[in-house]
Amino acid sequence: MNFTQNDKIEQIKNETLVVGVDIGKETNFARTLDYRGRELKKLVKFTNSREGFSAFDKWVNEVSSANAKTDVIVGFEPTGHYWFNFGDHCQRLEHKLAIVNPMHVKRTKELDDNSPTKNDRKDPKTIAMLVKDGRYREVYIPEDIFQELREAVFEKERLTDITIAINNQVVRWLDIRFPEFTKVFSKWHGHAALMALKNFPTPDKVLKAGVDNIVSKWKEEITRAVGRKHAEKLVNAASKSIGRTTGSVASEVSLKNLIDQYELTKRQIEEQEALMLELLLGVPNADILLEIKGIGLNAVATFVSEVGDINRFQSPKQIIKLAGMNLKEDSSGKHKGKTRLSKRGRKRLRHALFKAMITVLATNAEFKAIHRRNITREINPLSKMQSIFAMCGKLIRIFYAILSKGVSYDPSKLLIDTSSMKAA
Repeated sequence: MNFTQNDKIEQIKNETLVVGVDIGKETNFARTLDYRGRELKKLVKFTNSREGFSAFDKWVNEVSSANAKTDVIVGFEPTGHYWFNFGDHCQRLEHKLAIVNPMHVKRTKELDDNSPTKNDRKDPKTIAMLVKDGRYREVYIPEDIFQELREAVFEKERLTDITIAINNQVVRWLDIRFPEFTKVFSKWHGHAALMALKNFPTPDKVLKAGVDNIVSKWKEEITRAVGRKHAEKLVNAASKSIGRTTGSVASEVSLKNLIDQYELTKRQIEEQEALMLELLLGVPNADILLEIKGIGLNAVATFVSEVGDINRFQSPKQIIKLAGMNLKEDSSGKHKGKTRLSKRGRKRLRHALFKAMITVLATNAEFKAIHRRNITREINPLSKMQSIFAMCGKLIRIFYAILSKGVSYDPSKLLIDTSSMKAA
C-alpha cells in the first residue's frame, strides 16, 4: 500500500484519466481531468441503476479513447452507504478507487471561483483535483471472509443496540409501574427477575401470588435455586409500592412485548457470535489472538473485519493511523500545543481497541504492569488515559505480529524488564 502523497502523485501519469464523482442516493455527477488538471469533457449525470452505470462506463470509455488514456482512477467522498454499489462496480472494471475527505472538499471548493457555493456541478471537479494532487485515501473493499466478518460484526452491533433500547424501555416501565422492583433485583433480566416479571409483573399480582407461589414458580422454571428471602423481599416491596395502577392491562401487554423482543434478540446475538467465531477461525492466525487474556471475540472480530487482510500493511504504524490513534500537535512559533489523538480514521476500530484495553487492564497481569509503569515513572509520566491509548498502540503491534507472522503470544516478552522498559 502506498501512503505517502508523493507515491500517490506518482500514480497519476499522463495516461491516467482522473474522474471525480459526487455520489447521491439516486443521482451522481462526474467530471474528468488529466494529470495536469485540465478538464477533458463536460459534466455527466447518471443514476444509481444498471442503466446509469452503463452510461457512466460508456462516457469514461469515450473520454479515454479520445484522449489516449489507458488507466482510470475514480475519486469520491464516502457518502454513507451510497457509494458501496458504485464502488463495487468500478472495482469489477478494475478502476483504481480513491476516497477523498469531505473536509478537504469543503476547504478547497473556493480555489477555482473564490466562492463558497457548493453544488453537484462543482463538487466532482473539486474531488478530481484532490485526487490529481494525491490528496486521497486508497479504497479497500474487503472480499470473501473479511467482508463476511465485517457484515457479521455490523449485525451484532445492530442487535446490541436493540437490546440497549429495550433495556431502557423496561427500566422506564418499572420506574412507572413497580419502582421498588430494582431494589430487590439489581438486573431485571436476570433469571429470577425475568421470571418474576413474566408471571407477576405488577405489585398487585405479586401480592396475590404470595411468597409460596412465587418460590414454587421459580423452582418450576429455573434450575438454579432462588432463595425464599428474595421472594419475601419482593412481596414486601410490592406491599409498599407507589407504582401507577391505572392502565395496567395495556401496560402489561407492553411489558410482555418488550420481554419477548429482548429474549428473541438475545438468541439472535448468540447465533451471531457463533457465526463470528466460525468466520474468525477461517482467518489465518486469528485464533491465536483469542488466547490473550482479556481479549474477547468482539475485539478480535472487529479488529480483523476493520483491518482486513493484514498483508496489505507494511507496518503496524499504518494500522495505528487507520484507527485514528496517531498523535497530532498544534504548535506555532513559541507556542507548543498539547499532543492529542488525531481521531482521523476508523471510529469502530478505535472504539473496539479502547474497550478491549479496559478489559485487558483489569484482567491481564503483564499489560497491567506496563500500564502501572507508564503512569508512575519519574520521567515524563503519562496520565491514565494517555497510557491506555499508548497501550492500544502496543496491542495493535502485538495483533500485527501475530496475524502477519503466526507467532504465539508470549507474556514474558512484555515483562523482560518492566522496571527499565520504555513507555508503551
